[in-house]
Amino acid sequence: MNIAPNSYSSTRKRLMAAVASLAVVGAVGVGALATGTAPVLADAVRVEAPQVPSFADVVEHVSPAVVSVKVKAKIQPTADDGSDNQDGFDNLPDNPQLRRFFKEFRGFGDQGGQQFGMRPFNHRNHGNGEPRPVAQGSGFFISEDGYLVTNNHVVSEGSNFTVVTNDGKELDAKLIGTDPRTDLAVLKVDGGGKFTYVDFADDSKIRIGDWVVAVGNPFGLGGTVTAGIVSARGRDIGAGPYDDFIQIDASVNRGNSGGPTFNLNGQVIGINTAIFSPSGGSVGIAFDIPASTAKQVVEDLMKNGSVQRGWLGVEIQPVTSDIAESLGLKSDKGALVSSAQDAGPGKKAGIVAGDVITQVDGKDVASPKELARMIGAYAPGKSVDVTVWRNGKDETVKVDLGTLPSSDKQASNEDSSKQSAPAAKADTLADLGLTVTKSENGKGLVVTDVDPDSDAADRGIQPGDVITSINSAEVNTTDDVSKAMTDAAKAGRKAVLMQITRDDSNRFVALPVGKG
Repeated sequence: MNIAPNSYSSTRKRLMAAVASLAVVGAVGVGALATGTAPVLADAVRVEAPQVPSFADVVEHVSPAVVSVKVKAKIQPTADDGSDNQDGFDNLPDNPQLRRFFKEFRGFGDQGGQQFGMRPFNHRNHGNGEPRPVAQGSGFFISEDGYLVTNNHVVSEGSNFTVVTNDGKELDAKLIGTDPRTDLAVLKVDGGGKFTYVDFADDSKIRIGDWVVAVGNPFGLGGTVTAGIVSARGRDIGAGPYDDFIQIDASVNRGNSGGPTFNLNGQVIGINTAIFSPSGGSVGIAFDIPASTAKQVVEDLMKNGSVQRGWLGVEIQPVTSDIAESLGLKSDKGALVSSAQDAGPGKKAGIVAGDVITQVDGKDVASPKELARMIGAYAPGKSVDVTVWRNGKDETVKVDLGTLPSSDKQASNEDSSKQSAPAAKADTLADLGLTVTKSENGKGLVVTDVDPDSDAADRGIQPGDVITSINSAEVNTTDDVSKAMTDAAKAGRKAVLMQITRDDSNRFVALPVGKG
């Protein structure tokens, strides 16, 4: 290919100009800062994701109503016994169940947080009688004039109370009243102006899975907010006769006790009172006193300083499917009366051991816990209609409720007798897996041996138990037992209801007919 000189020169000039142009562009890109030209950069990553609902509006409105509660007590000097008990358990009654509850559920954390200078409540080395820190927890205002709610176990050992508001103000408070049975207490702050307060929700409308927000004073840190959902309802953790807790998975720790749990409308659905924690910290299982329970108790405490509850005066136990079968009941609902206490309203009205309470004033009774709550909701002196299942049919008795005693009474054992009879020969009830002998007072049969492979053993019958009746018929001999079993079989029953006395208390056990 031949190129003319002039054409070559022209082409070369154009190529040189193009190269120069590219060099200028490169210089601009690399040296833009030197020449003052703005760099051309890519945009930062930005994702247009759906907005997750925020709890900020709820927290902003309710936080001023939530306070930290500091408790002090005047410690009386006592002799140093040299013991090393530093966990505060020496101040609890000698009740293993109560001690286990505080250790595992409440962890004694509200009364012994070492992390922030709180010392376990004990009587050593405090001889000057000055108030000492013994507890800290949470609370919340329920009125503009300074009434606030917290837990009884937070304030129970205290004589001086201070609340710290959300903005850091410290105000003195006085104790208005406590209710140990529901673990609630009411304090009152005088002065300080008008307070932001919150109201109780209708907890019957909450559903498992609803969002909740807990606000409190964990480990003395002050206003702390955690969120979660309602995990379960109607929890019974063995804390008392009125257990009906709401379970939540919001993080709740020591110091949160007495603090509120809110719905997204800023209403209190429950009060933090216990956690289950092998480690002592939050594992996502916390229990709240329902708002419906708290509202009723708090109103009584504000009005009277205490809570008076109706009292039926009976000891009760659950109705199992076996017990229902033995009594001819269609379901295992209700509460089985194991004994009617002497001079109690129930016994005066004609309620006897073996009755199954199925209704109160026409409202169905699902369980012993529900019966306790229903009766406790009535005022002492109230007359109620109690429906019982007795001898295969419903009967209704009218009961004038008494006042629930300060401590639970135990049924007296009227069968105890100082007259002793000669030792009787032991007899074997092979079908039941029991060996029995006549009792010394001639009433009932004493169990002397239990076949470990029998239904009786599976249901907890032990040597020393006294069999007093079967299907409401007294038994004093093995012939009485055989007759009761035969009558049950003729009636088409697959089980019999055996009344057992142990340590002056009664309970009922259902045993299959004709099985060992």
